[in-house]
Amino acid sequence: MRQDPELAFQRTVSRRLVHRAAVAEVFVTDAVVLGEDHFLVGSQWPRDHALYHPDAHRRSDPLLFAETIRQALVYLAHWHYGVPLTHRFVGYDTDFEITDPGALHVGGRPMPVELEARWRWTDHRPPRRYGARLEVQLSVAGRICGRGSLRVVAVDERSYRILRRRGDAAGPAAAAPAGPPQRLEPGPVGRLRAKDSVLAPGSSPDEWQLRADPDHAILFDHPTDHLPLMVLLEGFRQLGHLLTHDAAAPQAGPAYALVAAAVDCLAWGELDVPTRLVVRDDVTAPGTPAAPTALGGPGGPGAPADRRLRFDAIQADTLIATCGSVWAPVQPEAAEEQPCGSQEKQSGLEERHSGVPVPCA
Repeated sequence: MRQDPELAFQRTVSRRLVHRAAVAEVFVTDAVVLGEDHFLVGSQWPRDHALYHPDAHRRSDPLLFAETIRQALVYLAHWHYGVPLTHRFVGYDTDFEITDPGALHVGGRPMPVELEARWRWTDHRPPRRYGARLEVQLSVAGRICGRGSLRVVAVDERSYRILRRRGDAAGPAAAAPAGPPQRLEPGPVGRLRAKDSVLAPGSSPDEWQLRADPDHAILFDHPTDHLPLMVLLEGFRQLGHLLTHDAAAPQAGPAYALVAAAVDCLAWGELDVPTRLVVRDDVTAPGTPAAPTALGGPGGPGAPADRRLRFDAIQADTLIATCGSVWAPVQPEAAEEQPCGSQEKQSGLEERHSGVPVPCA
């Protein structure tokens, strides 16, 4: 097995090794071993993408980072640790933080990124069950700009069916809404195409419906029997964008960018049960003079403060997932002048649920 630290970016790895059906949705290109449970993973991020497109300031979509963490974990599980390709992967929690957003400016070529990854077993009972967490540090051209992690369990088909039966017993299923979903227009939720909007109005101002299209070619890249973690994360992201941007008066206040998120999965998300996204907290954090803005510029006493949002995802009376997120104000004029930041902003998402044995994936 290769031990040299040089990564290749000429082609992607096999789509089977990252659980993608479409070759176009594979971002991981290579991995090398740095030491015991220590790796360097290469990925090429596209200049543009149908769903994970750059924002108005040409910064890479942070959910592209989240998806790359997912692919890196799955790839290392199969390639290095020999987890069978037939095992089912179930996600418990994931988080990411962009510590230097200015490093993620999209230029004239696809962006080669590196993840320095450390693997930790959390529930290792082979050959039927492999539980692990992957913690990564993101860098672009040697410039450290983010961190993140993902915890999963990979189980054989028999164990998966047992887990699904336990999930079904968690509570009664509610009837799915009748008629076609009336999703929001893409602009207010930060998307470009109508098919990418996953939000519909709920029954109160603090409640929304998650209405992802099950035929969406990216969110549902392959058949599944439950709501994938990345679909829930997309719903949380779109709700955050909706709350931090005034669609009726876009120039009325500062623009915000998602710089940190943490999702904990607490129960299975069923496809045929309505999913409510409920706003639990919406806090404007006190500004700090040393805190960088979402484009890497300096903050200050007069700079807009971060928005910290917390959401719940609920099916019937069952809490299936929670999400805490941080949205930082964007100041474009400082975007290209900042060196790689050595001051890593604390996301305020350090306190996490421990997870339970009935996760979403």
